[in-house]
This record gives sequence, C-alpha cells and structure tokens, in this order.
Amino acid sequence: MLDLIILSLHFFLCFLISLAIWRGPKDVDSCSSTIGTVEIRPDGLVLIGKEEDIKKSQRATARIDGREIVVFYHEGKFHALDSRCYHEGGPLRLGEIEDIDGQACIVCPWHKYRITLETGEGLYEGINPLEPSPTPKWQSKGVKQRIHQVTIENGNVYVSPPDLSVSFDSDYFAEKYKNSGDLGMEK
Repeated sequence: MLDLIILSLHFFLCFLISLAIWRGPKDVDSCSSTIGTVEIRPDGLVLIGKEEDIKKSQRATARIDGREIVVFYHEGKFHALDSRCYHEGGPLRLGEIEDIDGQACIVCPWHKYRITLETGEGLYEGINPLEPSPTPKWQSKGVKQRIHQVTIENGNVYVSPPDLSVSFDSDYFAEKYKNSGDLGMEK
C-alpha cells in the first residue's frame, strides 16, 4: 500500500513539473524576438534583427502584437510566416526546410505537413486513380499559412505586420497561442 502511495505522489509531482515546463514564463512584451527586443518603425515595419545574425542562425522568431512569427533565411532569401502550423499549431520554427518540385518548404515537426515558404501553400502528395498508371505528384491545398512581407534595409530585417482583413487557416493557431509566452512549447 505504501508503494502505491509513493508511486501516486511521484506521478503527481511529475505531472506538476511537466505542466510548469509546458506553461513556461508569460511574455508580456508586445514585441520580442530570439534576436532581442524588436522595434516598430513609424511606417509600421517591425525590426526583427540584424541581417547577418539571421543569416548565421538561418531563422529567428519574434512576437508581433502577441503573434508568433518565424523568419527563415534559405538559399539567399528571407521568408516570414506565422510560426504555428495551420494544421494543429506545430512549431514551424523547429521544422526542417526541404525542396519540393523546386519550391522551398518548411516541414512541420509534429505531423510533417509541408508549407511553401514563398506563398504559404499547403502541399500534399497524391495520385489520380483515373490515370492508367497513377504516380504520386505534389499538389496544392491552397494557401493555408499566413506569410509576412520581409524588407531588408541598412543591414536590418523588417517584417510587415499582418493584414488581418484576409484570413488564413494558420490564424486560428496564431490567435490560440497569442501572448502565451511559450515560443518553446512542444507537443
């Protein structure tokens, strides 16, 4: 009986620790970044960080008005998109970039959804069963992930704030994790 009580207490303690880790510290800044604090220019552009720093790290995350944004530097180009996958909110900043039919795509680490960095389209590999010998081909689900305009000026990387008059599937998870402070939340 004592063993059962000790085991139950151990389980409860582990649960509390994992809950504390999952919740993490709260982020109350309106703008923050893994590179440092970001600034908003009078024209609305948000400074994410130094161009050279982001080129070295290949990616940077920022919180713009509570919304998590990830900026990737891949093959000489900067790309910015919502950092939460449109499918179930996976942390795209932890994903790998792969080339699919000449398009750079981020692969969500949770469920392997593929999203083009250029347009935010969700891609899937499918077949047409009506073809005489069906072969898998990459196809678009349409634009699912909100992308953000990137501007490089005087060695700095800026991102335009999102135009919320148009909605995307990723907006649901961007809103769900807004101001949560858990850029490090994992599944």
